[in-house]
Amino acid sequence: MDQQRKHDLCLYLVKRLMKERLDNGGYITQALLDIVPAKEEMDRASTNQLWLAFRALVNMREPWRADADLLAAQDELLQGMIEEAGITTIEGTTVSPLDPRLRLWKGDITTLATDAIVNAANSGMTGCWAPLHYCIDNAIHTFAGIQLRYECARIMIKQGHEEPTGQAKVTPAYNLPAKHAIHTVGPIANGALNDKLREQLASSYRSCLDASVEAGDTSVAFCCISTGVFGFPAEDAARIAVKTVQDWLDDRESAGKEIPVIVFNVFLDSDEDIYKKILGIS
Repeated sequence: MDQQRKHDLCLYLVKRLMKERLDNGGYITQALLDIVPAKEEMDRASTNQLWLAFRALVNMREPWRADADLLAAQDELLQGMIEEAGITTIEGTTVSPLDPRLRLWKGDITTLATDAIVNAANSGMTGCWAPLHYCIDNAIHTFAGIQLRYECARIMIKQGHEEPTGQAKVTPAYNLPAKHAIHTVGPIANGALNDKLREQLASSYRSCLDASVEAGDTSVAFCCISTGVFGFPAEDAARIAVKTVQDWLDDRESAGKEIPVIVFNVFLDSDEDIYKKILGIS
């Protein structure tokens, strides 16, 4: 992406989002003041400062309807940044020698071009509201664009209650290379396990798989559900994930139904080591 164009888009978007926030009665929190350049410094800010400011403003933006100009600038920026980062296709993932139906890939799921990617959501289902937070929910909502929070909010208003653990919702993925994002709320373990938590995690995987085939997806990339701030022990989670997915695939094959390609996506080296061991990848 042309760096001057990136800078200009970031500057335009930060100014638009700040004005929008004030026009809609939104207050400027200390968290935003620590990230967004002051008005008199805005035009001198670096591209990276402006990008962080844009991301923080998006993270804290209410699910307001956006006009065409705002969406066009945002979409150009996000698609350009994703392309600049490099998009990975199914062919760039590693097949398990123990089960060729399963694949492994380490990297940023927002650059993965499967039909569907799975988002580890919270029960509010409208993304992570903490500015610049490191979680996958924040990353997916940031790079999908503000359309995603708007759509998730619409779904939740219609539903009328928080999302239960172990279910799944499908939305478009908007600016991501994937077609769909599948949102699931995994169990909160905080490091301690019991049978209920294990079943809830398995239910998240099954629900995502059911939702993906209903949406017509032929490939699905799973993040490590619940192993981040929800505190589900990583190796236990990985073994539940692989076993649940294999059982689901077996059932579909036994019924003579087509099965999607499954990618387990990891970001941490430690998670990659766990999945390599389980999937027999050297």
